[in-house]
Amino acid sequence: MPEQNALGVFLKDRRSRLDAAHVGVSMTRRRTPGLRREEVAQRAHVSTTWYTALEQGRGGPPSAEVLERLARALALSEVEREHLFLLAQNRPPQVRYQPDHTITPQLQRVLDAMVFSPAFIKTPEWNLVAWNRAAAVVLTDYGQIPPDRRNLLRLMFSEPEVRQRLPNWAAVARSSVATFRAEVTRNGANAHVHALVEELSASYPEFGLWWQDQQLEQHGQGTKHIQHPAAGALHLDYAAFAVEGQPQLQMVVYTPSTAQDQAVVQGMLAQADVPAPPATR
Repeated sequence: MPEQNALGVFLKDRRSRLDAAHVGVSMTRRRTPGLRREEVAQRAHVSTTWYTALEQGRGGPPSAEVLERLARALALSEVEREHLFLLAQNRPPQVRYQPDHTITPQLQRVLDAMVFSPAFIKTPEWNLVAWNRAAAVVLTDYGQIPPDRRNLLRLMFSEPEVRQRLPNWAAVARSSVATFRAEVTRNGANAHVHALVEELSASYPEFGLWWQDQQLEQHGQGTKHIQHPAAGALHLDYAAFAVEGQPQLQMVVYTPSTAQDQAVVQGMLAQADVPAPPATR
């Protein structure tokens, strides 16, 4: 097949790799491995003629609904499903919200390796699921907060200590609300944050007003200004990264902005009586 028919090449390859017995297709009189075109078409509820044309690079691009049926018919993984959509429609598929966010020991070790850079990992709902010792010392000792309260947006509004550490709290909080709105929509988590939004709207008028603003922002990168009760003014550059394999998770890393900030952070870590976080939570 010509290179311009990358979709057809991919479909044929995945069809040939699929174990017929594994997906409940009869193995009788089968000379070649994988599924036949008519078997894939039947599983995807499309005609054999149409599917054959698709593999051969004829006809227009399939709809998102048909692509989802093809992904199920071919038992594609999440990364293969995304590749299918990119080939067929030049865009990723609609996000499938995944509430299970596993933090592996390897991922925790990545956080722990950043000794002088506070870092944490949050879910689309902004629940904190992992952090390093530097984050506990410089930002907030998350280990002292009950697990069901470790939501960064809730802490932003409900914890007086968090407010006191942010000289420009109102601007940061308003930006956080706009970023939160964008992230929960992007990750398909809207229905899972309804209770949190109601809680914060009822308890904190500022949140209610800013949520109604419909403003959108992205975390990206920037500089955070902190007024630490022990260390004084502190400036931290930050950047946010998606976690490969779990793109709904986001790792946020803070780095001291100047040599002076670096010295302050190192001094705080040397003096703090805060243990390293457990390997997984």
